[in-house]
Amino acid sequence: MAPLSECELSMLRSHIYDAPAVDGHAHNLVDHQSSSFPFLRAFAEAEGDAMEFIPHTLSFKRSLRDIGMLYGCHSSLKTIEAHRNSLSMEELCHKCLEGSKISAVLIDDGLRLDKMYTLDWHKSVFPNVYRVLRIEALAESLINKAISDGDTWTFDEFLDHFMLALKRSVKEVVSFKSIAAYRGGLNIDPKISKSQAESGFKKCIQSSCPVRISDKSLVDFIFLCGLEIATEYGLPMQIHTGFGDKDLDLTLANPLHLRAVLEDSRFSKSRVVLLHASYPFSKEASYLSSVYSQVYLDFGLAVPKLSVKGMHSAVSELLDLAPLKKVMFSTDGYAFPETYFLGIKWTREILLNVLGEACANGDLSLDEALEAATDILGRNAIDLYRLNNISESENHQTSGLVDFGVPNNCEANVKHIRLLWSDTAGHRRCKVVPKERYDHVIKEHGTGVTMCCMGVGSHDHPAKDCGLSPVGEVRLVPDTASARVIPWSRGEELVLVDMHLKSGCAWEFCPRLTLKHLIEVFYAEYGLEMKAGFESEFYILKYDPENKLKWIGLDTTPFCSSTSFDAASSILFEISEALNAMGIRVEQLHAEAGGGQFEIAVQYGPCLKAADDVLILRETVKAVVQRQGLLATFLPKLFPNDVGSGSHVHVSIWEGEKNVFMGDTDASSQYGMSQIGQEFMAGVLHHLPSILALTAPLPNSYERIKPQTWSGAYYCWGRENREAPLRTSCPPGTYHDSVSNFEFKSIDGCANPHLSLAAILAAGMDGLRRHLQLPVPIDVDPSSLTDGSVQLLPTSLDQSVKALEQNEVLKEYLGLPLVKCIIGVRQSEIEYYKENKNTFASLAGSY
Repeated sequence: MAPLSECELSMLRSHIYDAPAVDGHAHNLVDHQSSSFPFLRAFAEAEGDAMEFIPHTLSFKRSLRDIGMLYGCHSSLKTIEAHRNSLSMEELCHKCLEGSKISAVLIDDGLRLDKMYTLDWHKSVFPNVYRVLRIEALAESLINKAISDGDTWTFDEFLDHFMLALKRSVKEVVSFKSIAAYRGGLNIDPKISKSQAESGFKKCIQSSCPVRISDKSLVDFIFLCGLEIATEYGLPMQIHTGFGDKDLDLTLANPLHLRAVLEDSRFSKSRVVLLHASYPFSKEASYLSSVYSQVYLDFGLAVPKLSVKGMHSAVSELLDLAPLKKVMFSTDGYAFPETYFLGIKWTREILLNVLGEACANGDLSLDEALEAATDILGRNAIDLYRLNNISESENHQTSGLVDFGVPNNCEANVKHIRLLWSDTAGHRRCKVVPKERYDHVIKEHGTGVTMCCMGVGSHDHPAKDCGLSPVGEVRLVPDTASARVIPWSRGEELVLVDMHLKSGCAWEFCPRLTLKHLIEVFYAEYGLEMKAGFESEFYILKYDPENKLKWIGLDTTPFCSSTSFDAASSILFEISEALNAMGIRVEQLHAEAGGGQFEIAVQYGPCLKAADDVLILRETVKAVVQRQGLLATFLPKLFPNDVGSGSHVHVSIWEGEKNVFMGDTDASSQYGMSQIGQEFMAGVLHHLPSILALTAPLPNSYERIKPQTWSGAYYCWGRENREAPLRTSCPPGTYHDSVSNFEFKSIDGCANPHLSLAAILAAGMDGLRRHLQLPVPIDVDPSSLTDGSVQLLPTSLDQSVKALEQNEVLKEYLGLPLVKCIIGVRQSEIEYYKENKNTFASLAGSY
């Protein structure tokens, strides 16, 4: 079986990262500024002297980097502890849980931690909180209270109180839990007698106070009593299995020891949840769930406490035999909000890898993998624990957070759907339909729009030579996998659309379908995929206090100025939170060189998702800034005497999980690139003058692309040369002298991102097909070369359009009708702005 296509993998990834999650097993948080519980315990189960070796584990090193990246600080334990101590618990939870999409959490509050918060307090952090009752903790609390009250209970009196307390709790909890594995092992004797338990009880109450129940006979008896009540009232019983604290005998934590209990007729209708993937007995747990109807599985703690390979192995082994309807997610978060963050972060990553691998192996179809992800992340827990108050609409796309400045759409029913696309001129356009009509009609059949919509220029007039007319209609068909709840508009959801002549019949003028087609061609011919990540520059403008009809930059401070960032930090953070809530991970924010200019870099990914993400980013920036009475614009050159705004894109080539753009570490890799990387980039360089007609779509675009402005004005490439339009990049973490990607600089925020990436991908494929070779890199400022060895790229839209007119390769890959349409629209731009030279500023509100 073949791996998933780029489009399919992107769909699976979006589904997994957007799906709401029910955290099926966790514990209380503690006051991080006063609790004696050491932060080092966030990374491992070790305690005492064994803790000094925690920093030498793979999971610690990985997790510390994850947390350092989350907080934007150095990834050292000392720095992170200092940073978290400078924040309130509310701020810590906000940071760790923003975008987590945890819709509910089940908390076992029987794990007693110093200065831990109450269950009610947690309801201010999570949208839905449910209690799990630890039966051994209940028994101990009853005995200790009796002793402190001076009561001298018989075993029968204890048993009466214990059984009554269990029965009274069934309306207040969603599950019982047992830690019998800690107190004697899982080789529980279902025939343990009352007299044996009574003997254990007498030993227990004669020990020091507070009592800790450890006699195996009493532990077994308490377990069986709890399981009987749970079965009678239809509650599950969570059971700690596998690894844990050092007081556990690991050999007796193997869940196979439970077979005697599972085969007892009293418990044939019980439901038990084996926690922690039963690690290292994951295969045994998988087997039990496949042959016993009562057995369900939960992989919290194994994720994220193991290495990446270990996490993948544990979850994969659970799915070897286990029914997909029986496997559930939890963070096993405790004490520190960072444990919740790491749990959900790595669960999504591991699920993507494991389910994608299952599809590649032929075990699952894509639709089955999508359903499995929904089940594992939330639906199985909702069904098993009967969390009936979490409706589908409430559970969809939930952020799991209280309101921190961005409207919490997840708590309101979605009432309207925004159908979003970008036209040939790079305008973002939308139609909005009521949710009911979307569900019953639009989702399947789409909605109509004139064919001429793709032949309109930035001046909003149809281009006469675009090949389209007011006659004819196409269907805007939603790609449901791209749906996201809009954080800044209550009750609204957006979804990217594809254009079809009729449902299921692609329209050749659709930019998004064109990119999808080339993605499939690239994989079919070469077994490769292109990944991309955008850096978007934009201005935030305010009214000129002396001329209310004029917009000026929000500030006048220089590049990376802290003062400039502070002036817009609340807006930028609101944008960042909104993007994260929609599954778009922000990598970096900073003030750019222009007055009031800023840049947002987002995480790279499959090129279809990258194009979708940057379109949504532009939509988000414009909307959030507008809410503040300001104006954001991506126009390439707004102010003649200030720097322009680009939308630089970083491109890499992948074969499965390997970046094959990167060269080997030996000296055989020229320029730090593989042969594939060199040929692909050579193709992009070869076709660069023509590509500019798509990536620099306005006459105004060429006011930005000038020498000595770091915008890529010369026909060359360079290594870490920011004056070159193509720059190979070696970010932190790559091997010395190896490059991981190249940056395409001659692109701006008015370009249609799907058309731009389609053109880059087409050019790169031509480079591979013809084995094109790169010229010598330019490692100086090209403007300093006076020998004519380096030429300027097109200095006007007219020149790049003429290059595109002569480019047969791009016509072949993109389709002749679409290229003719692009040329027609660009020519209309040239003609219009030749007659209206001073109207570019009016586009600031549109782009």
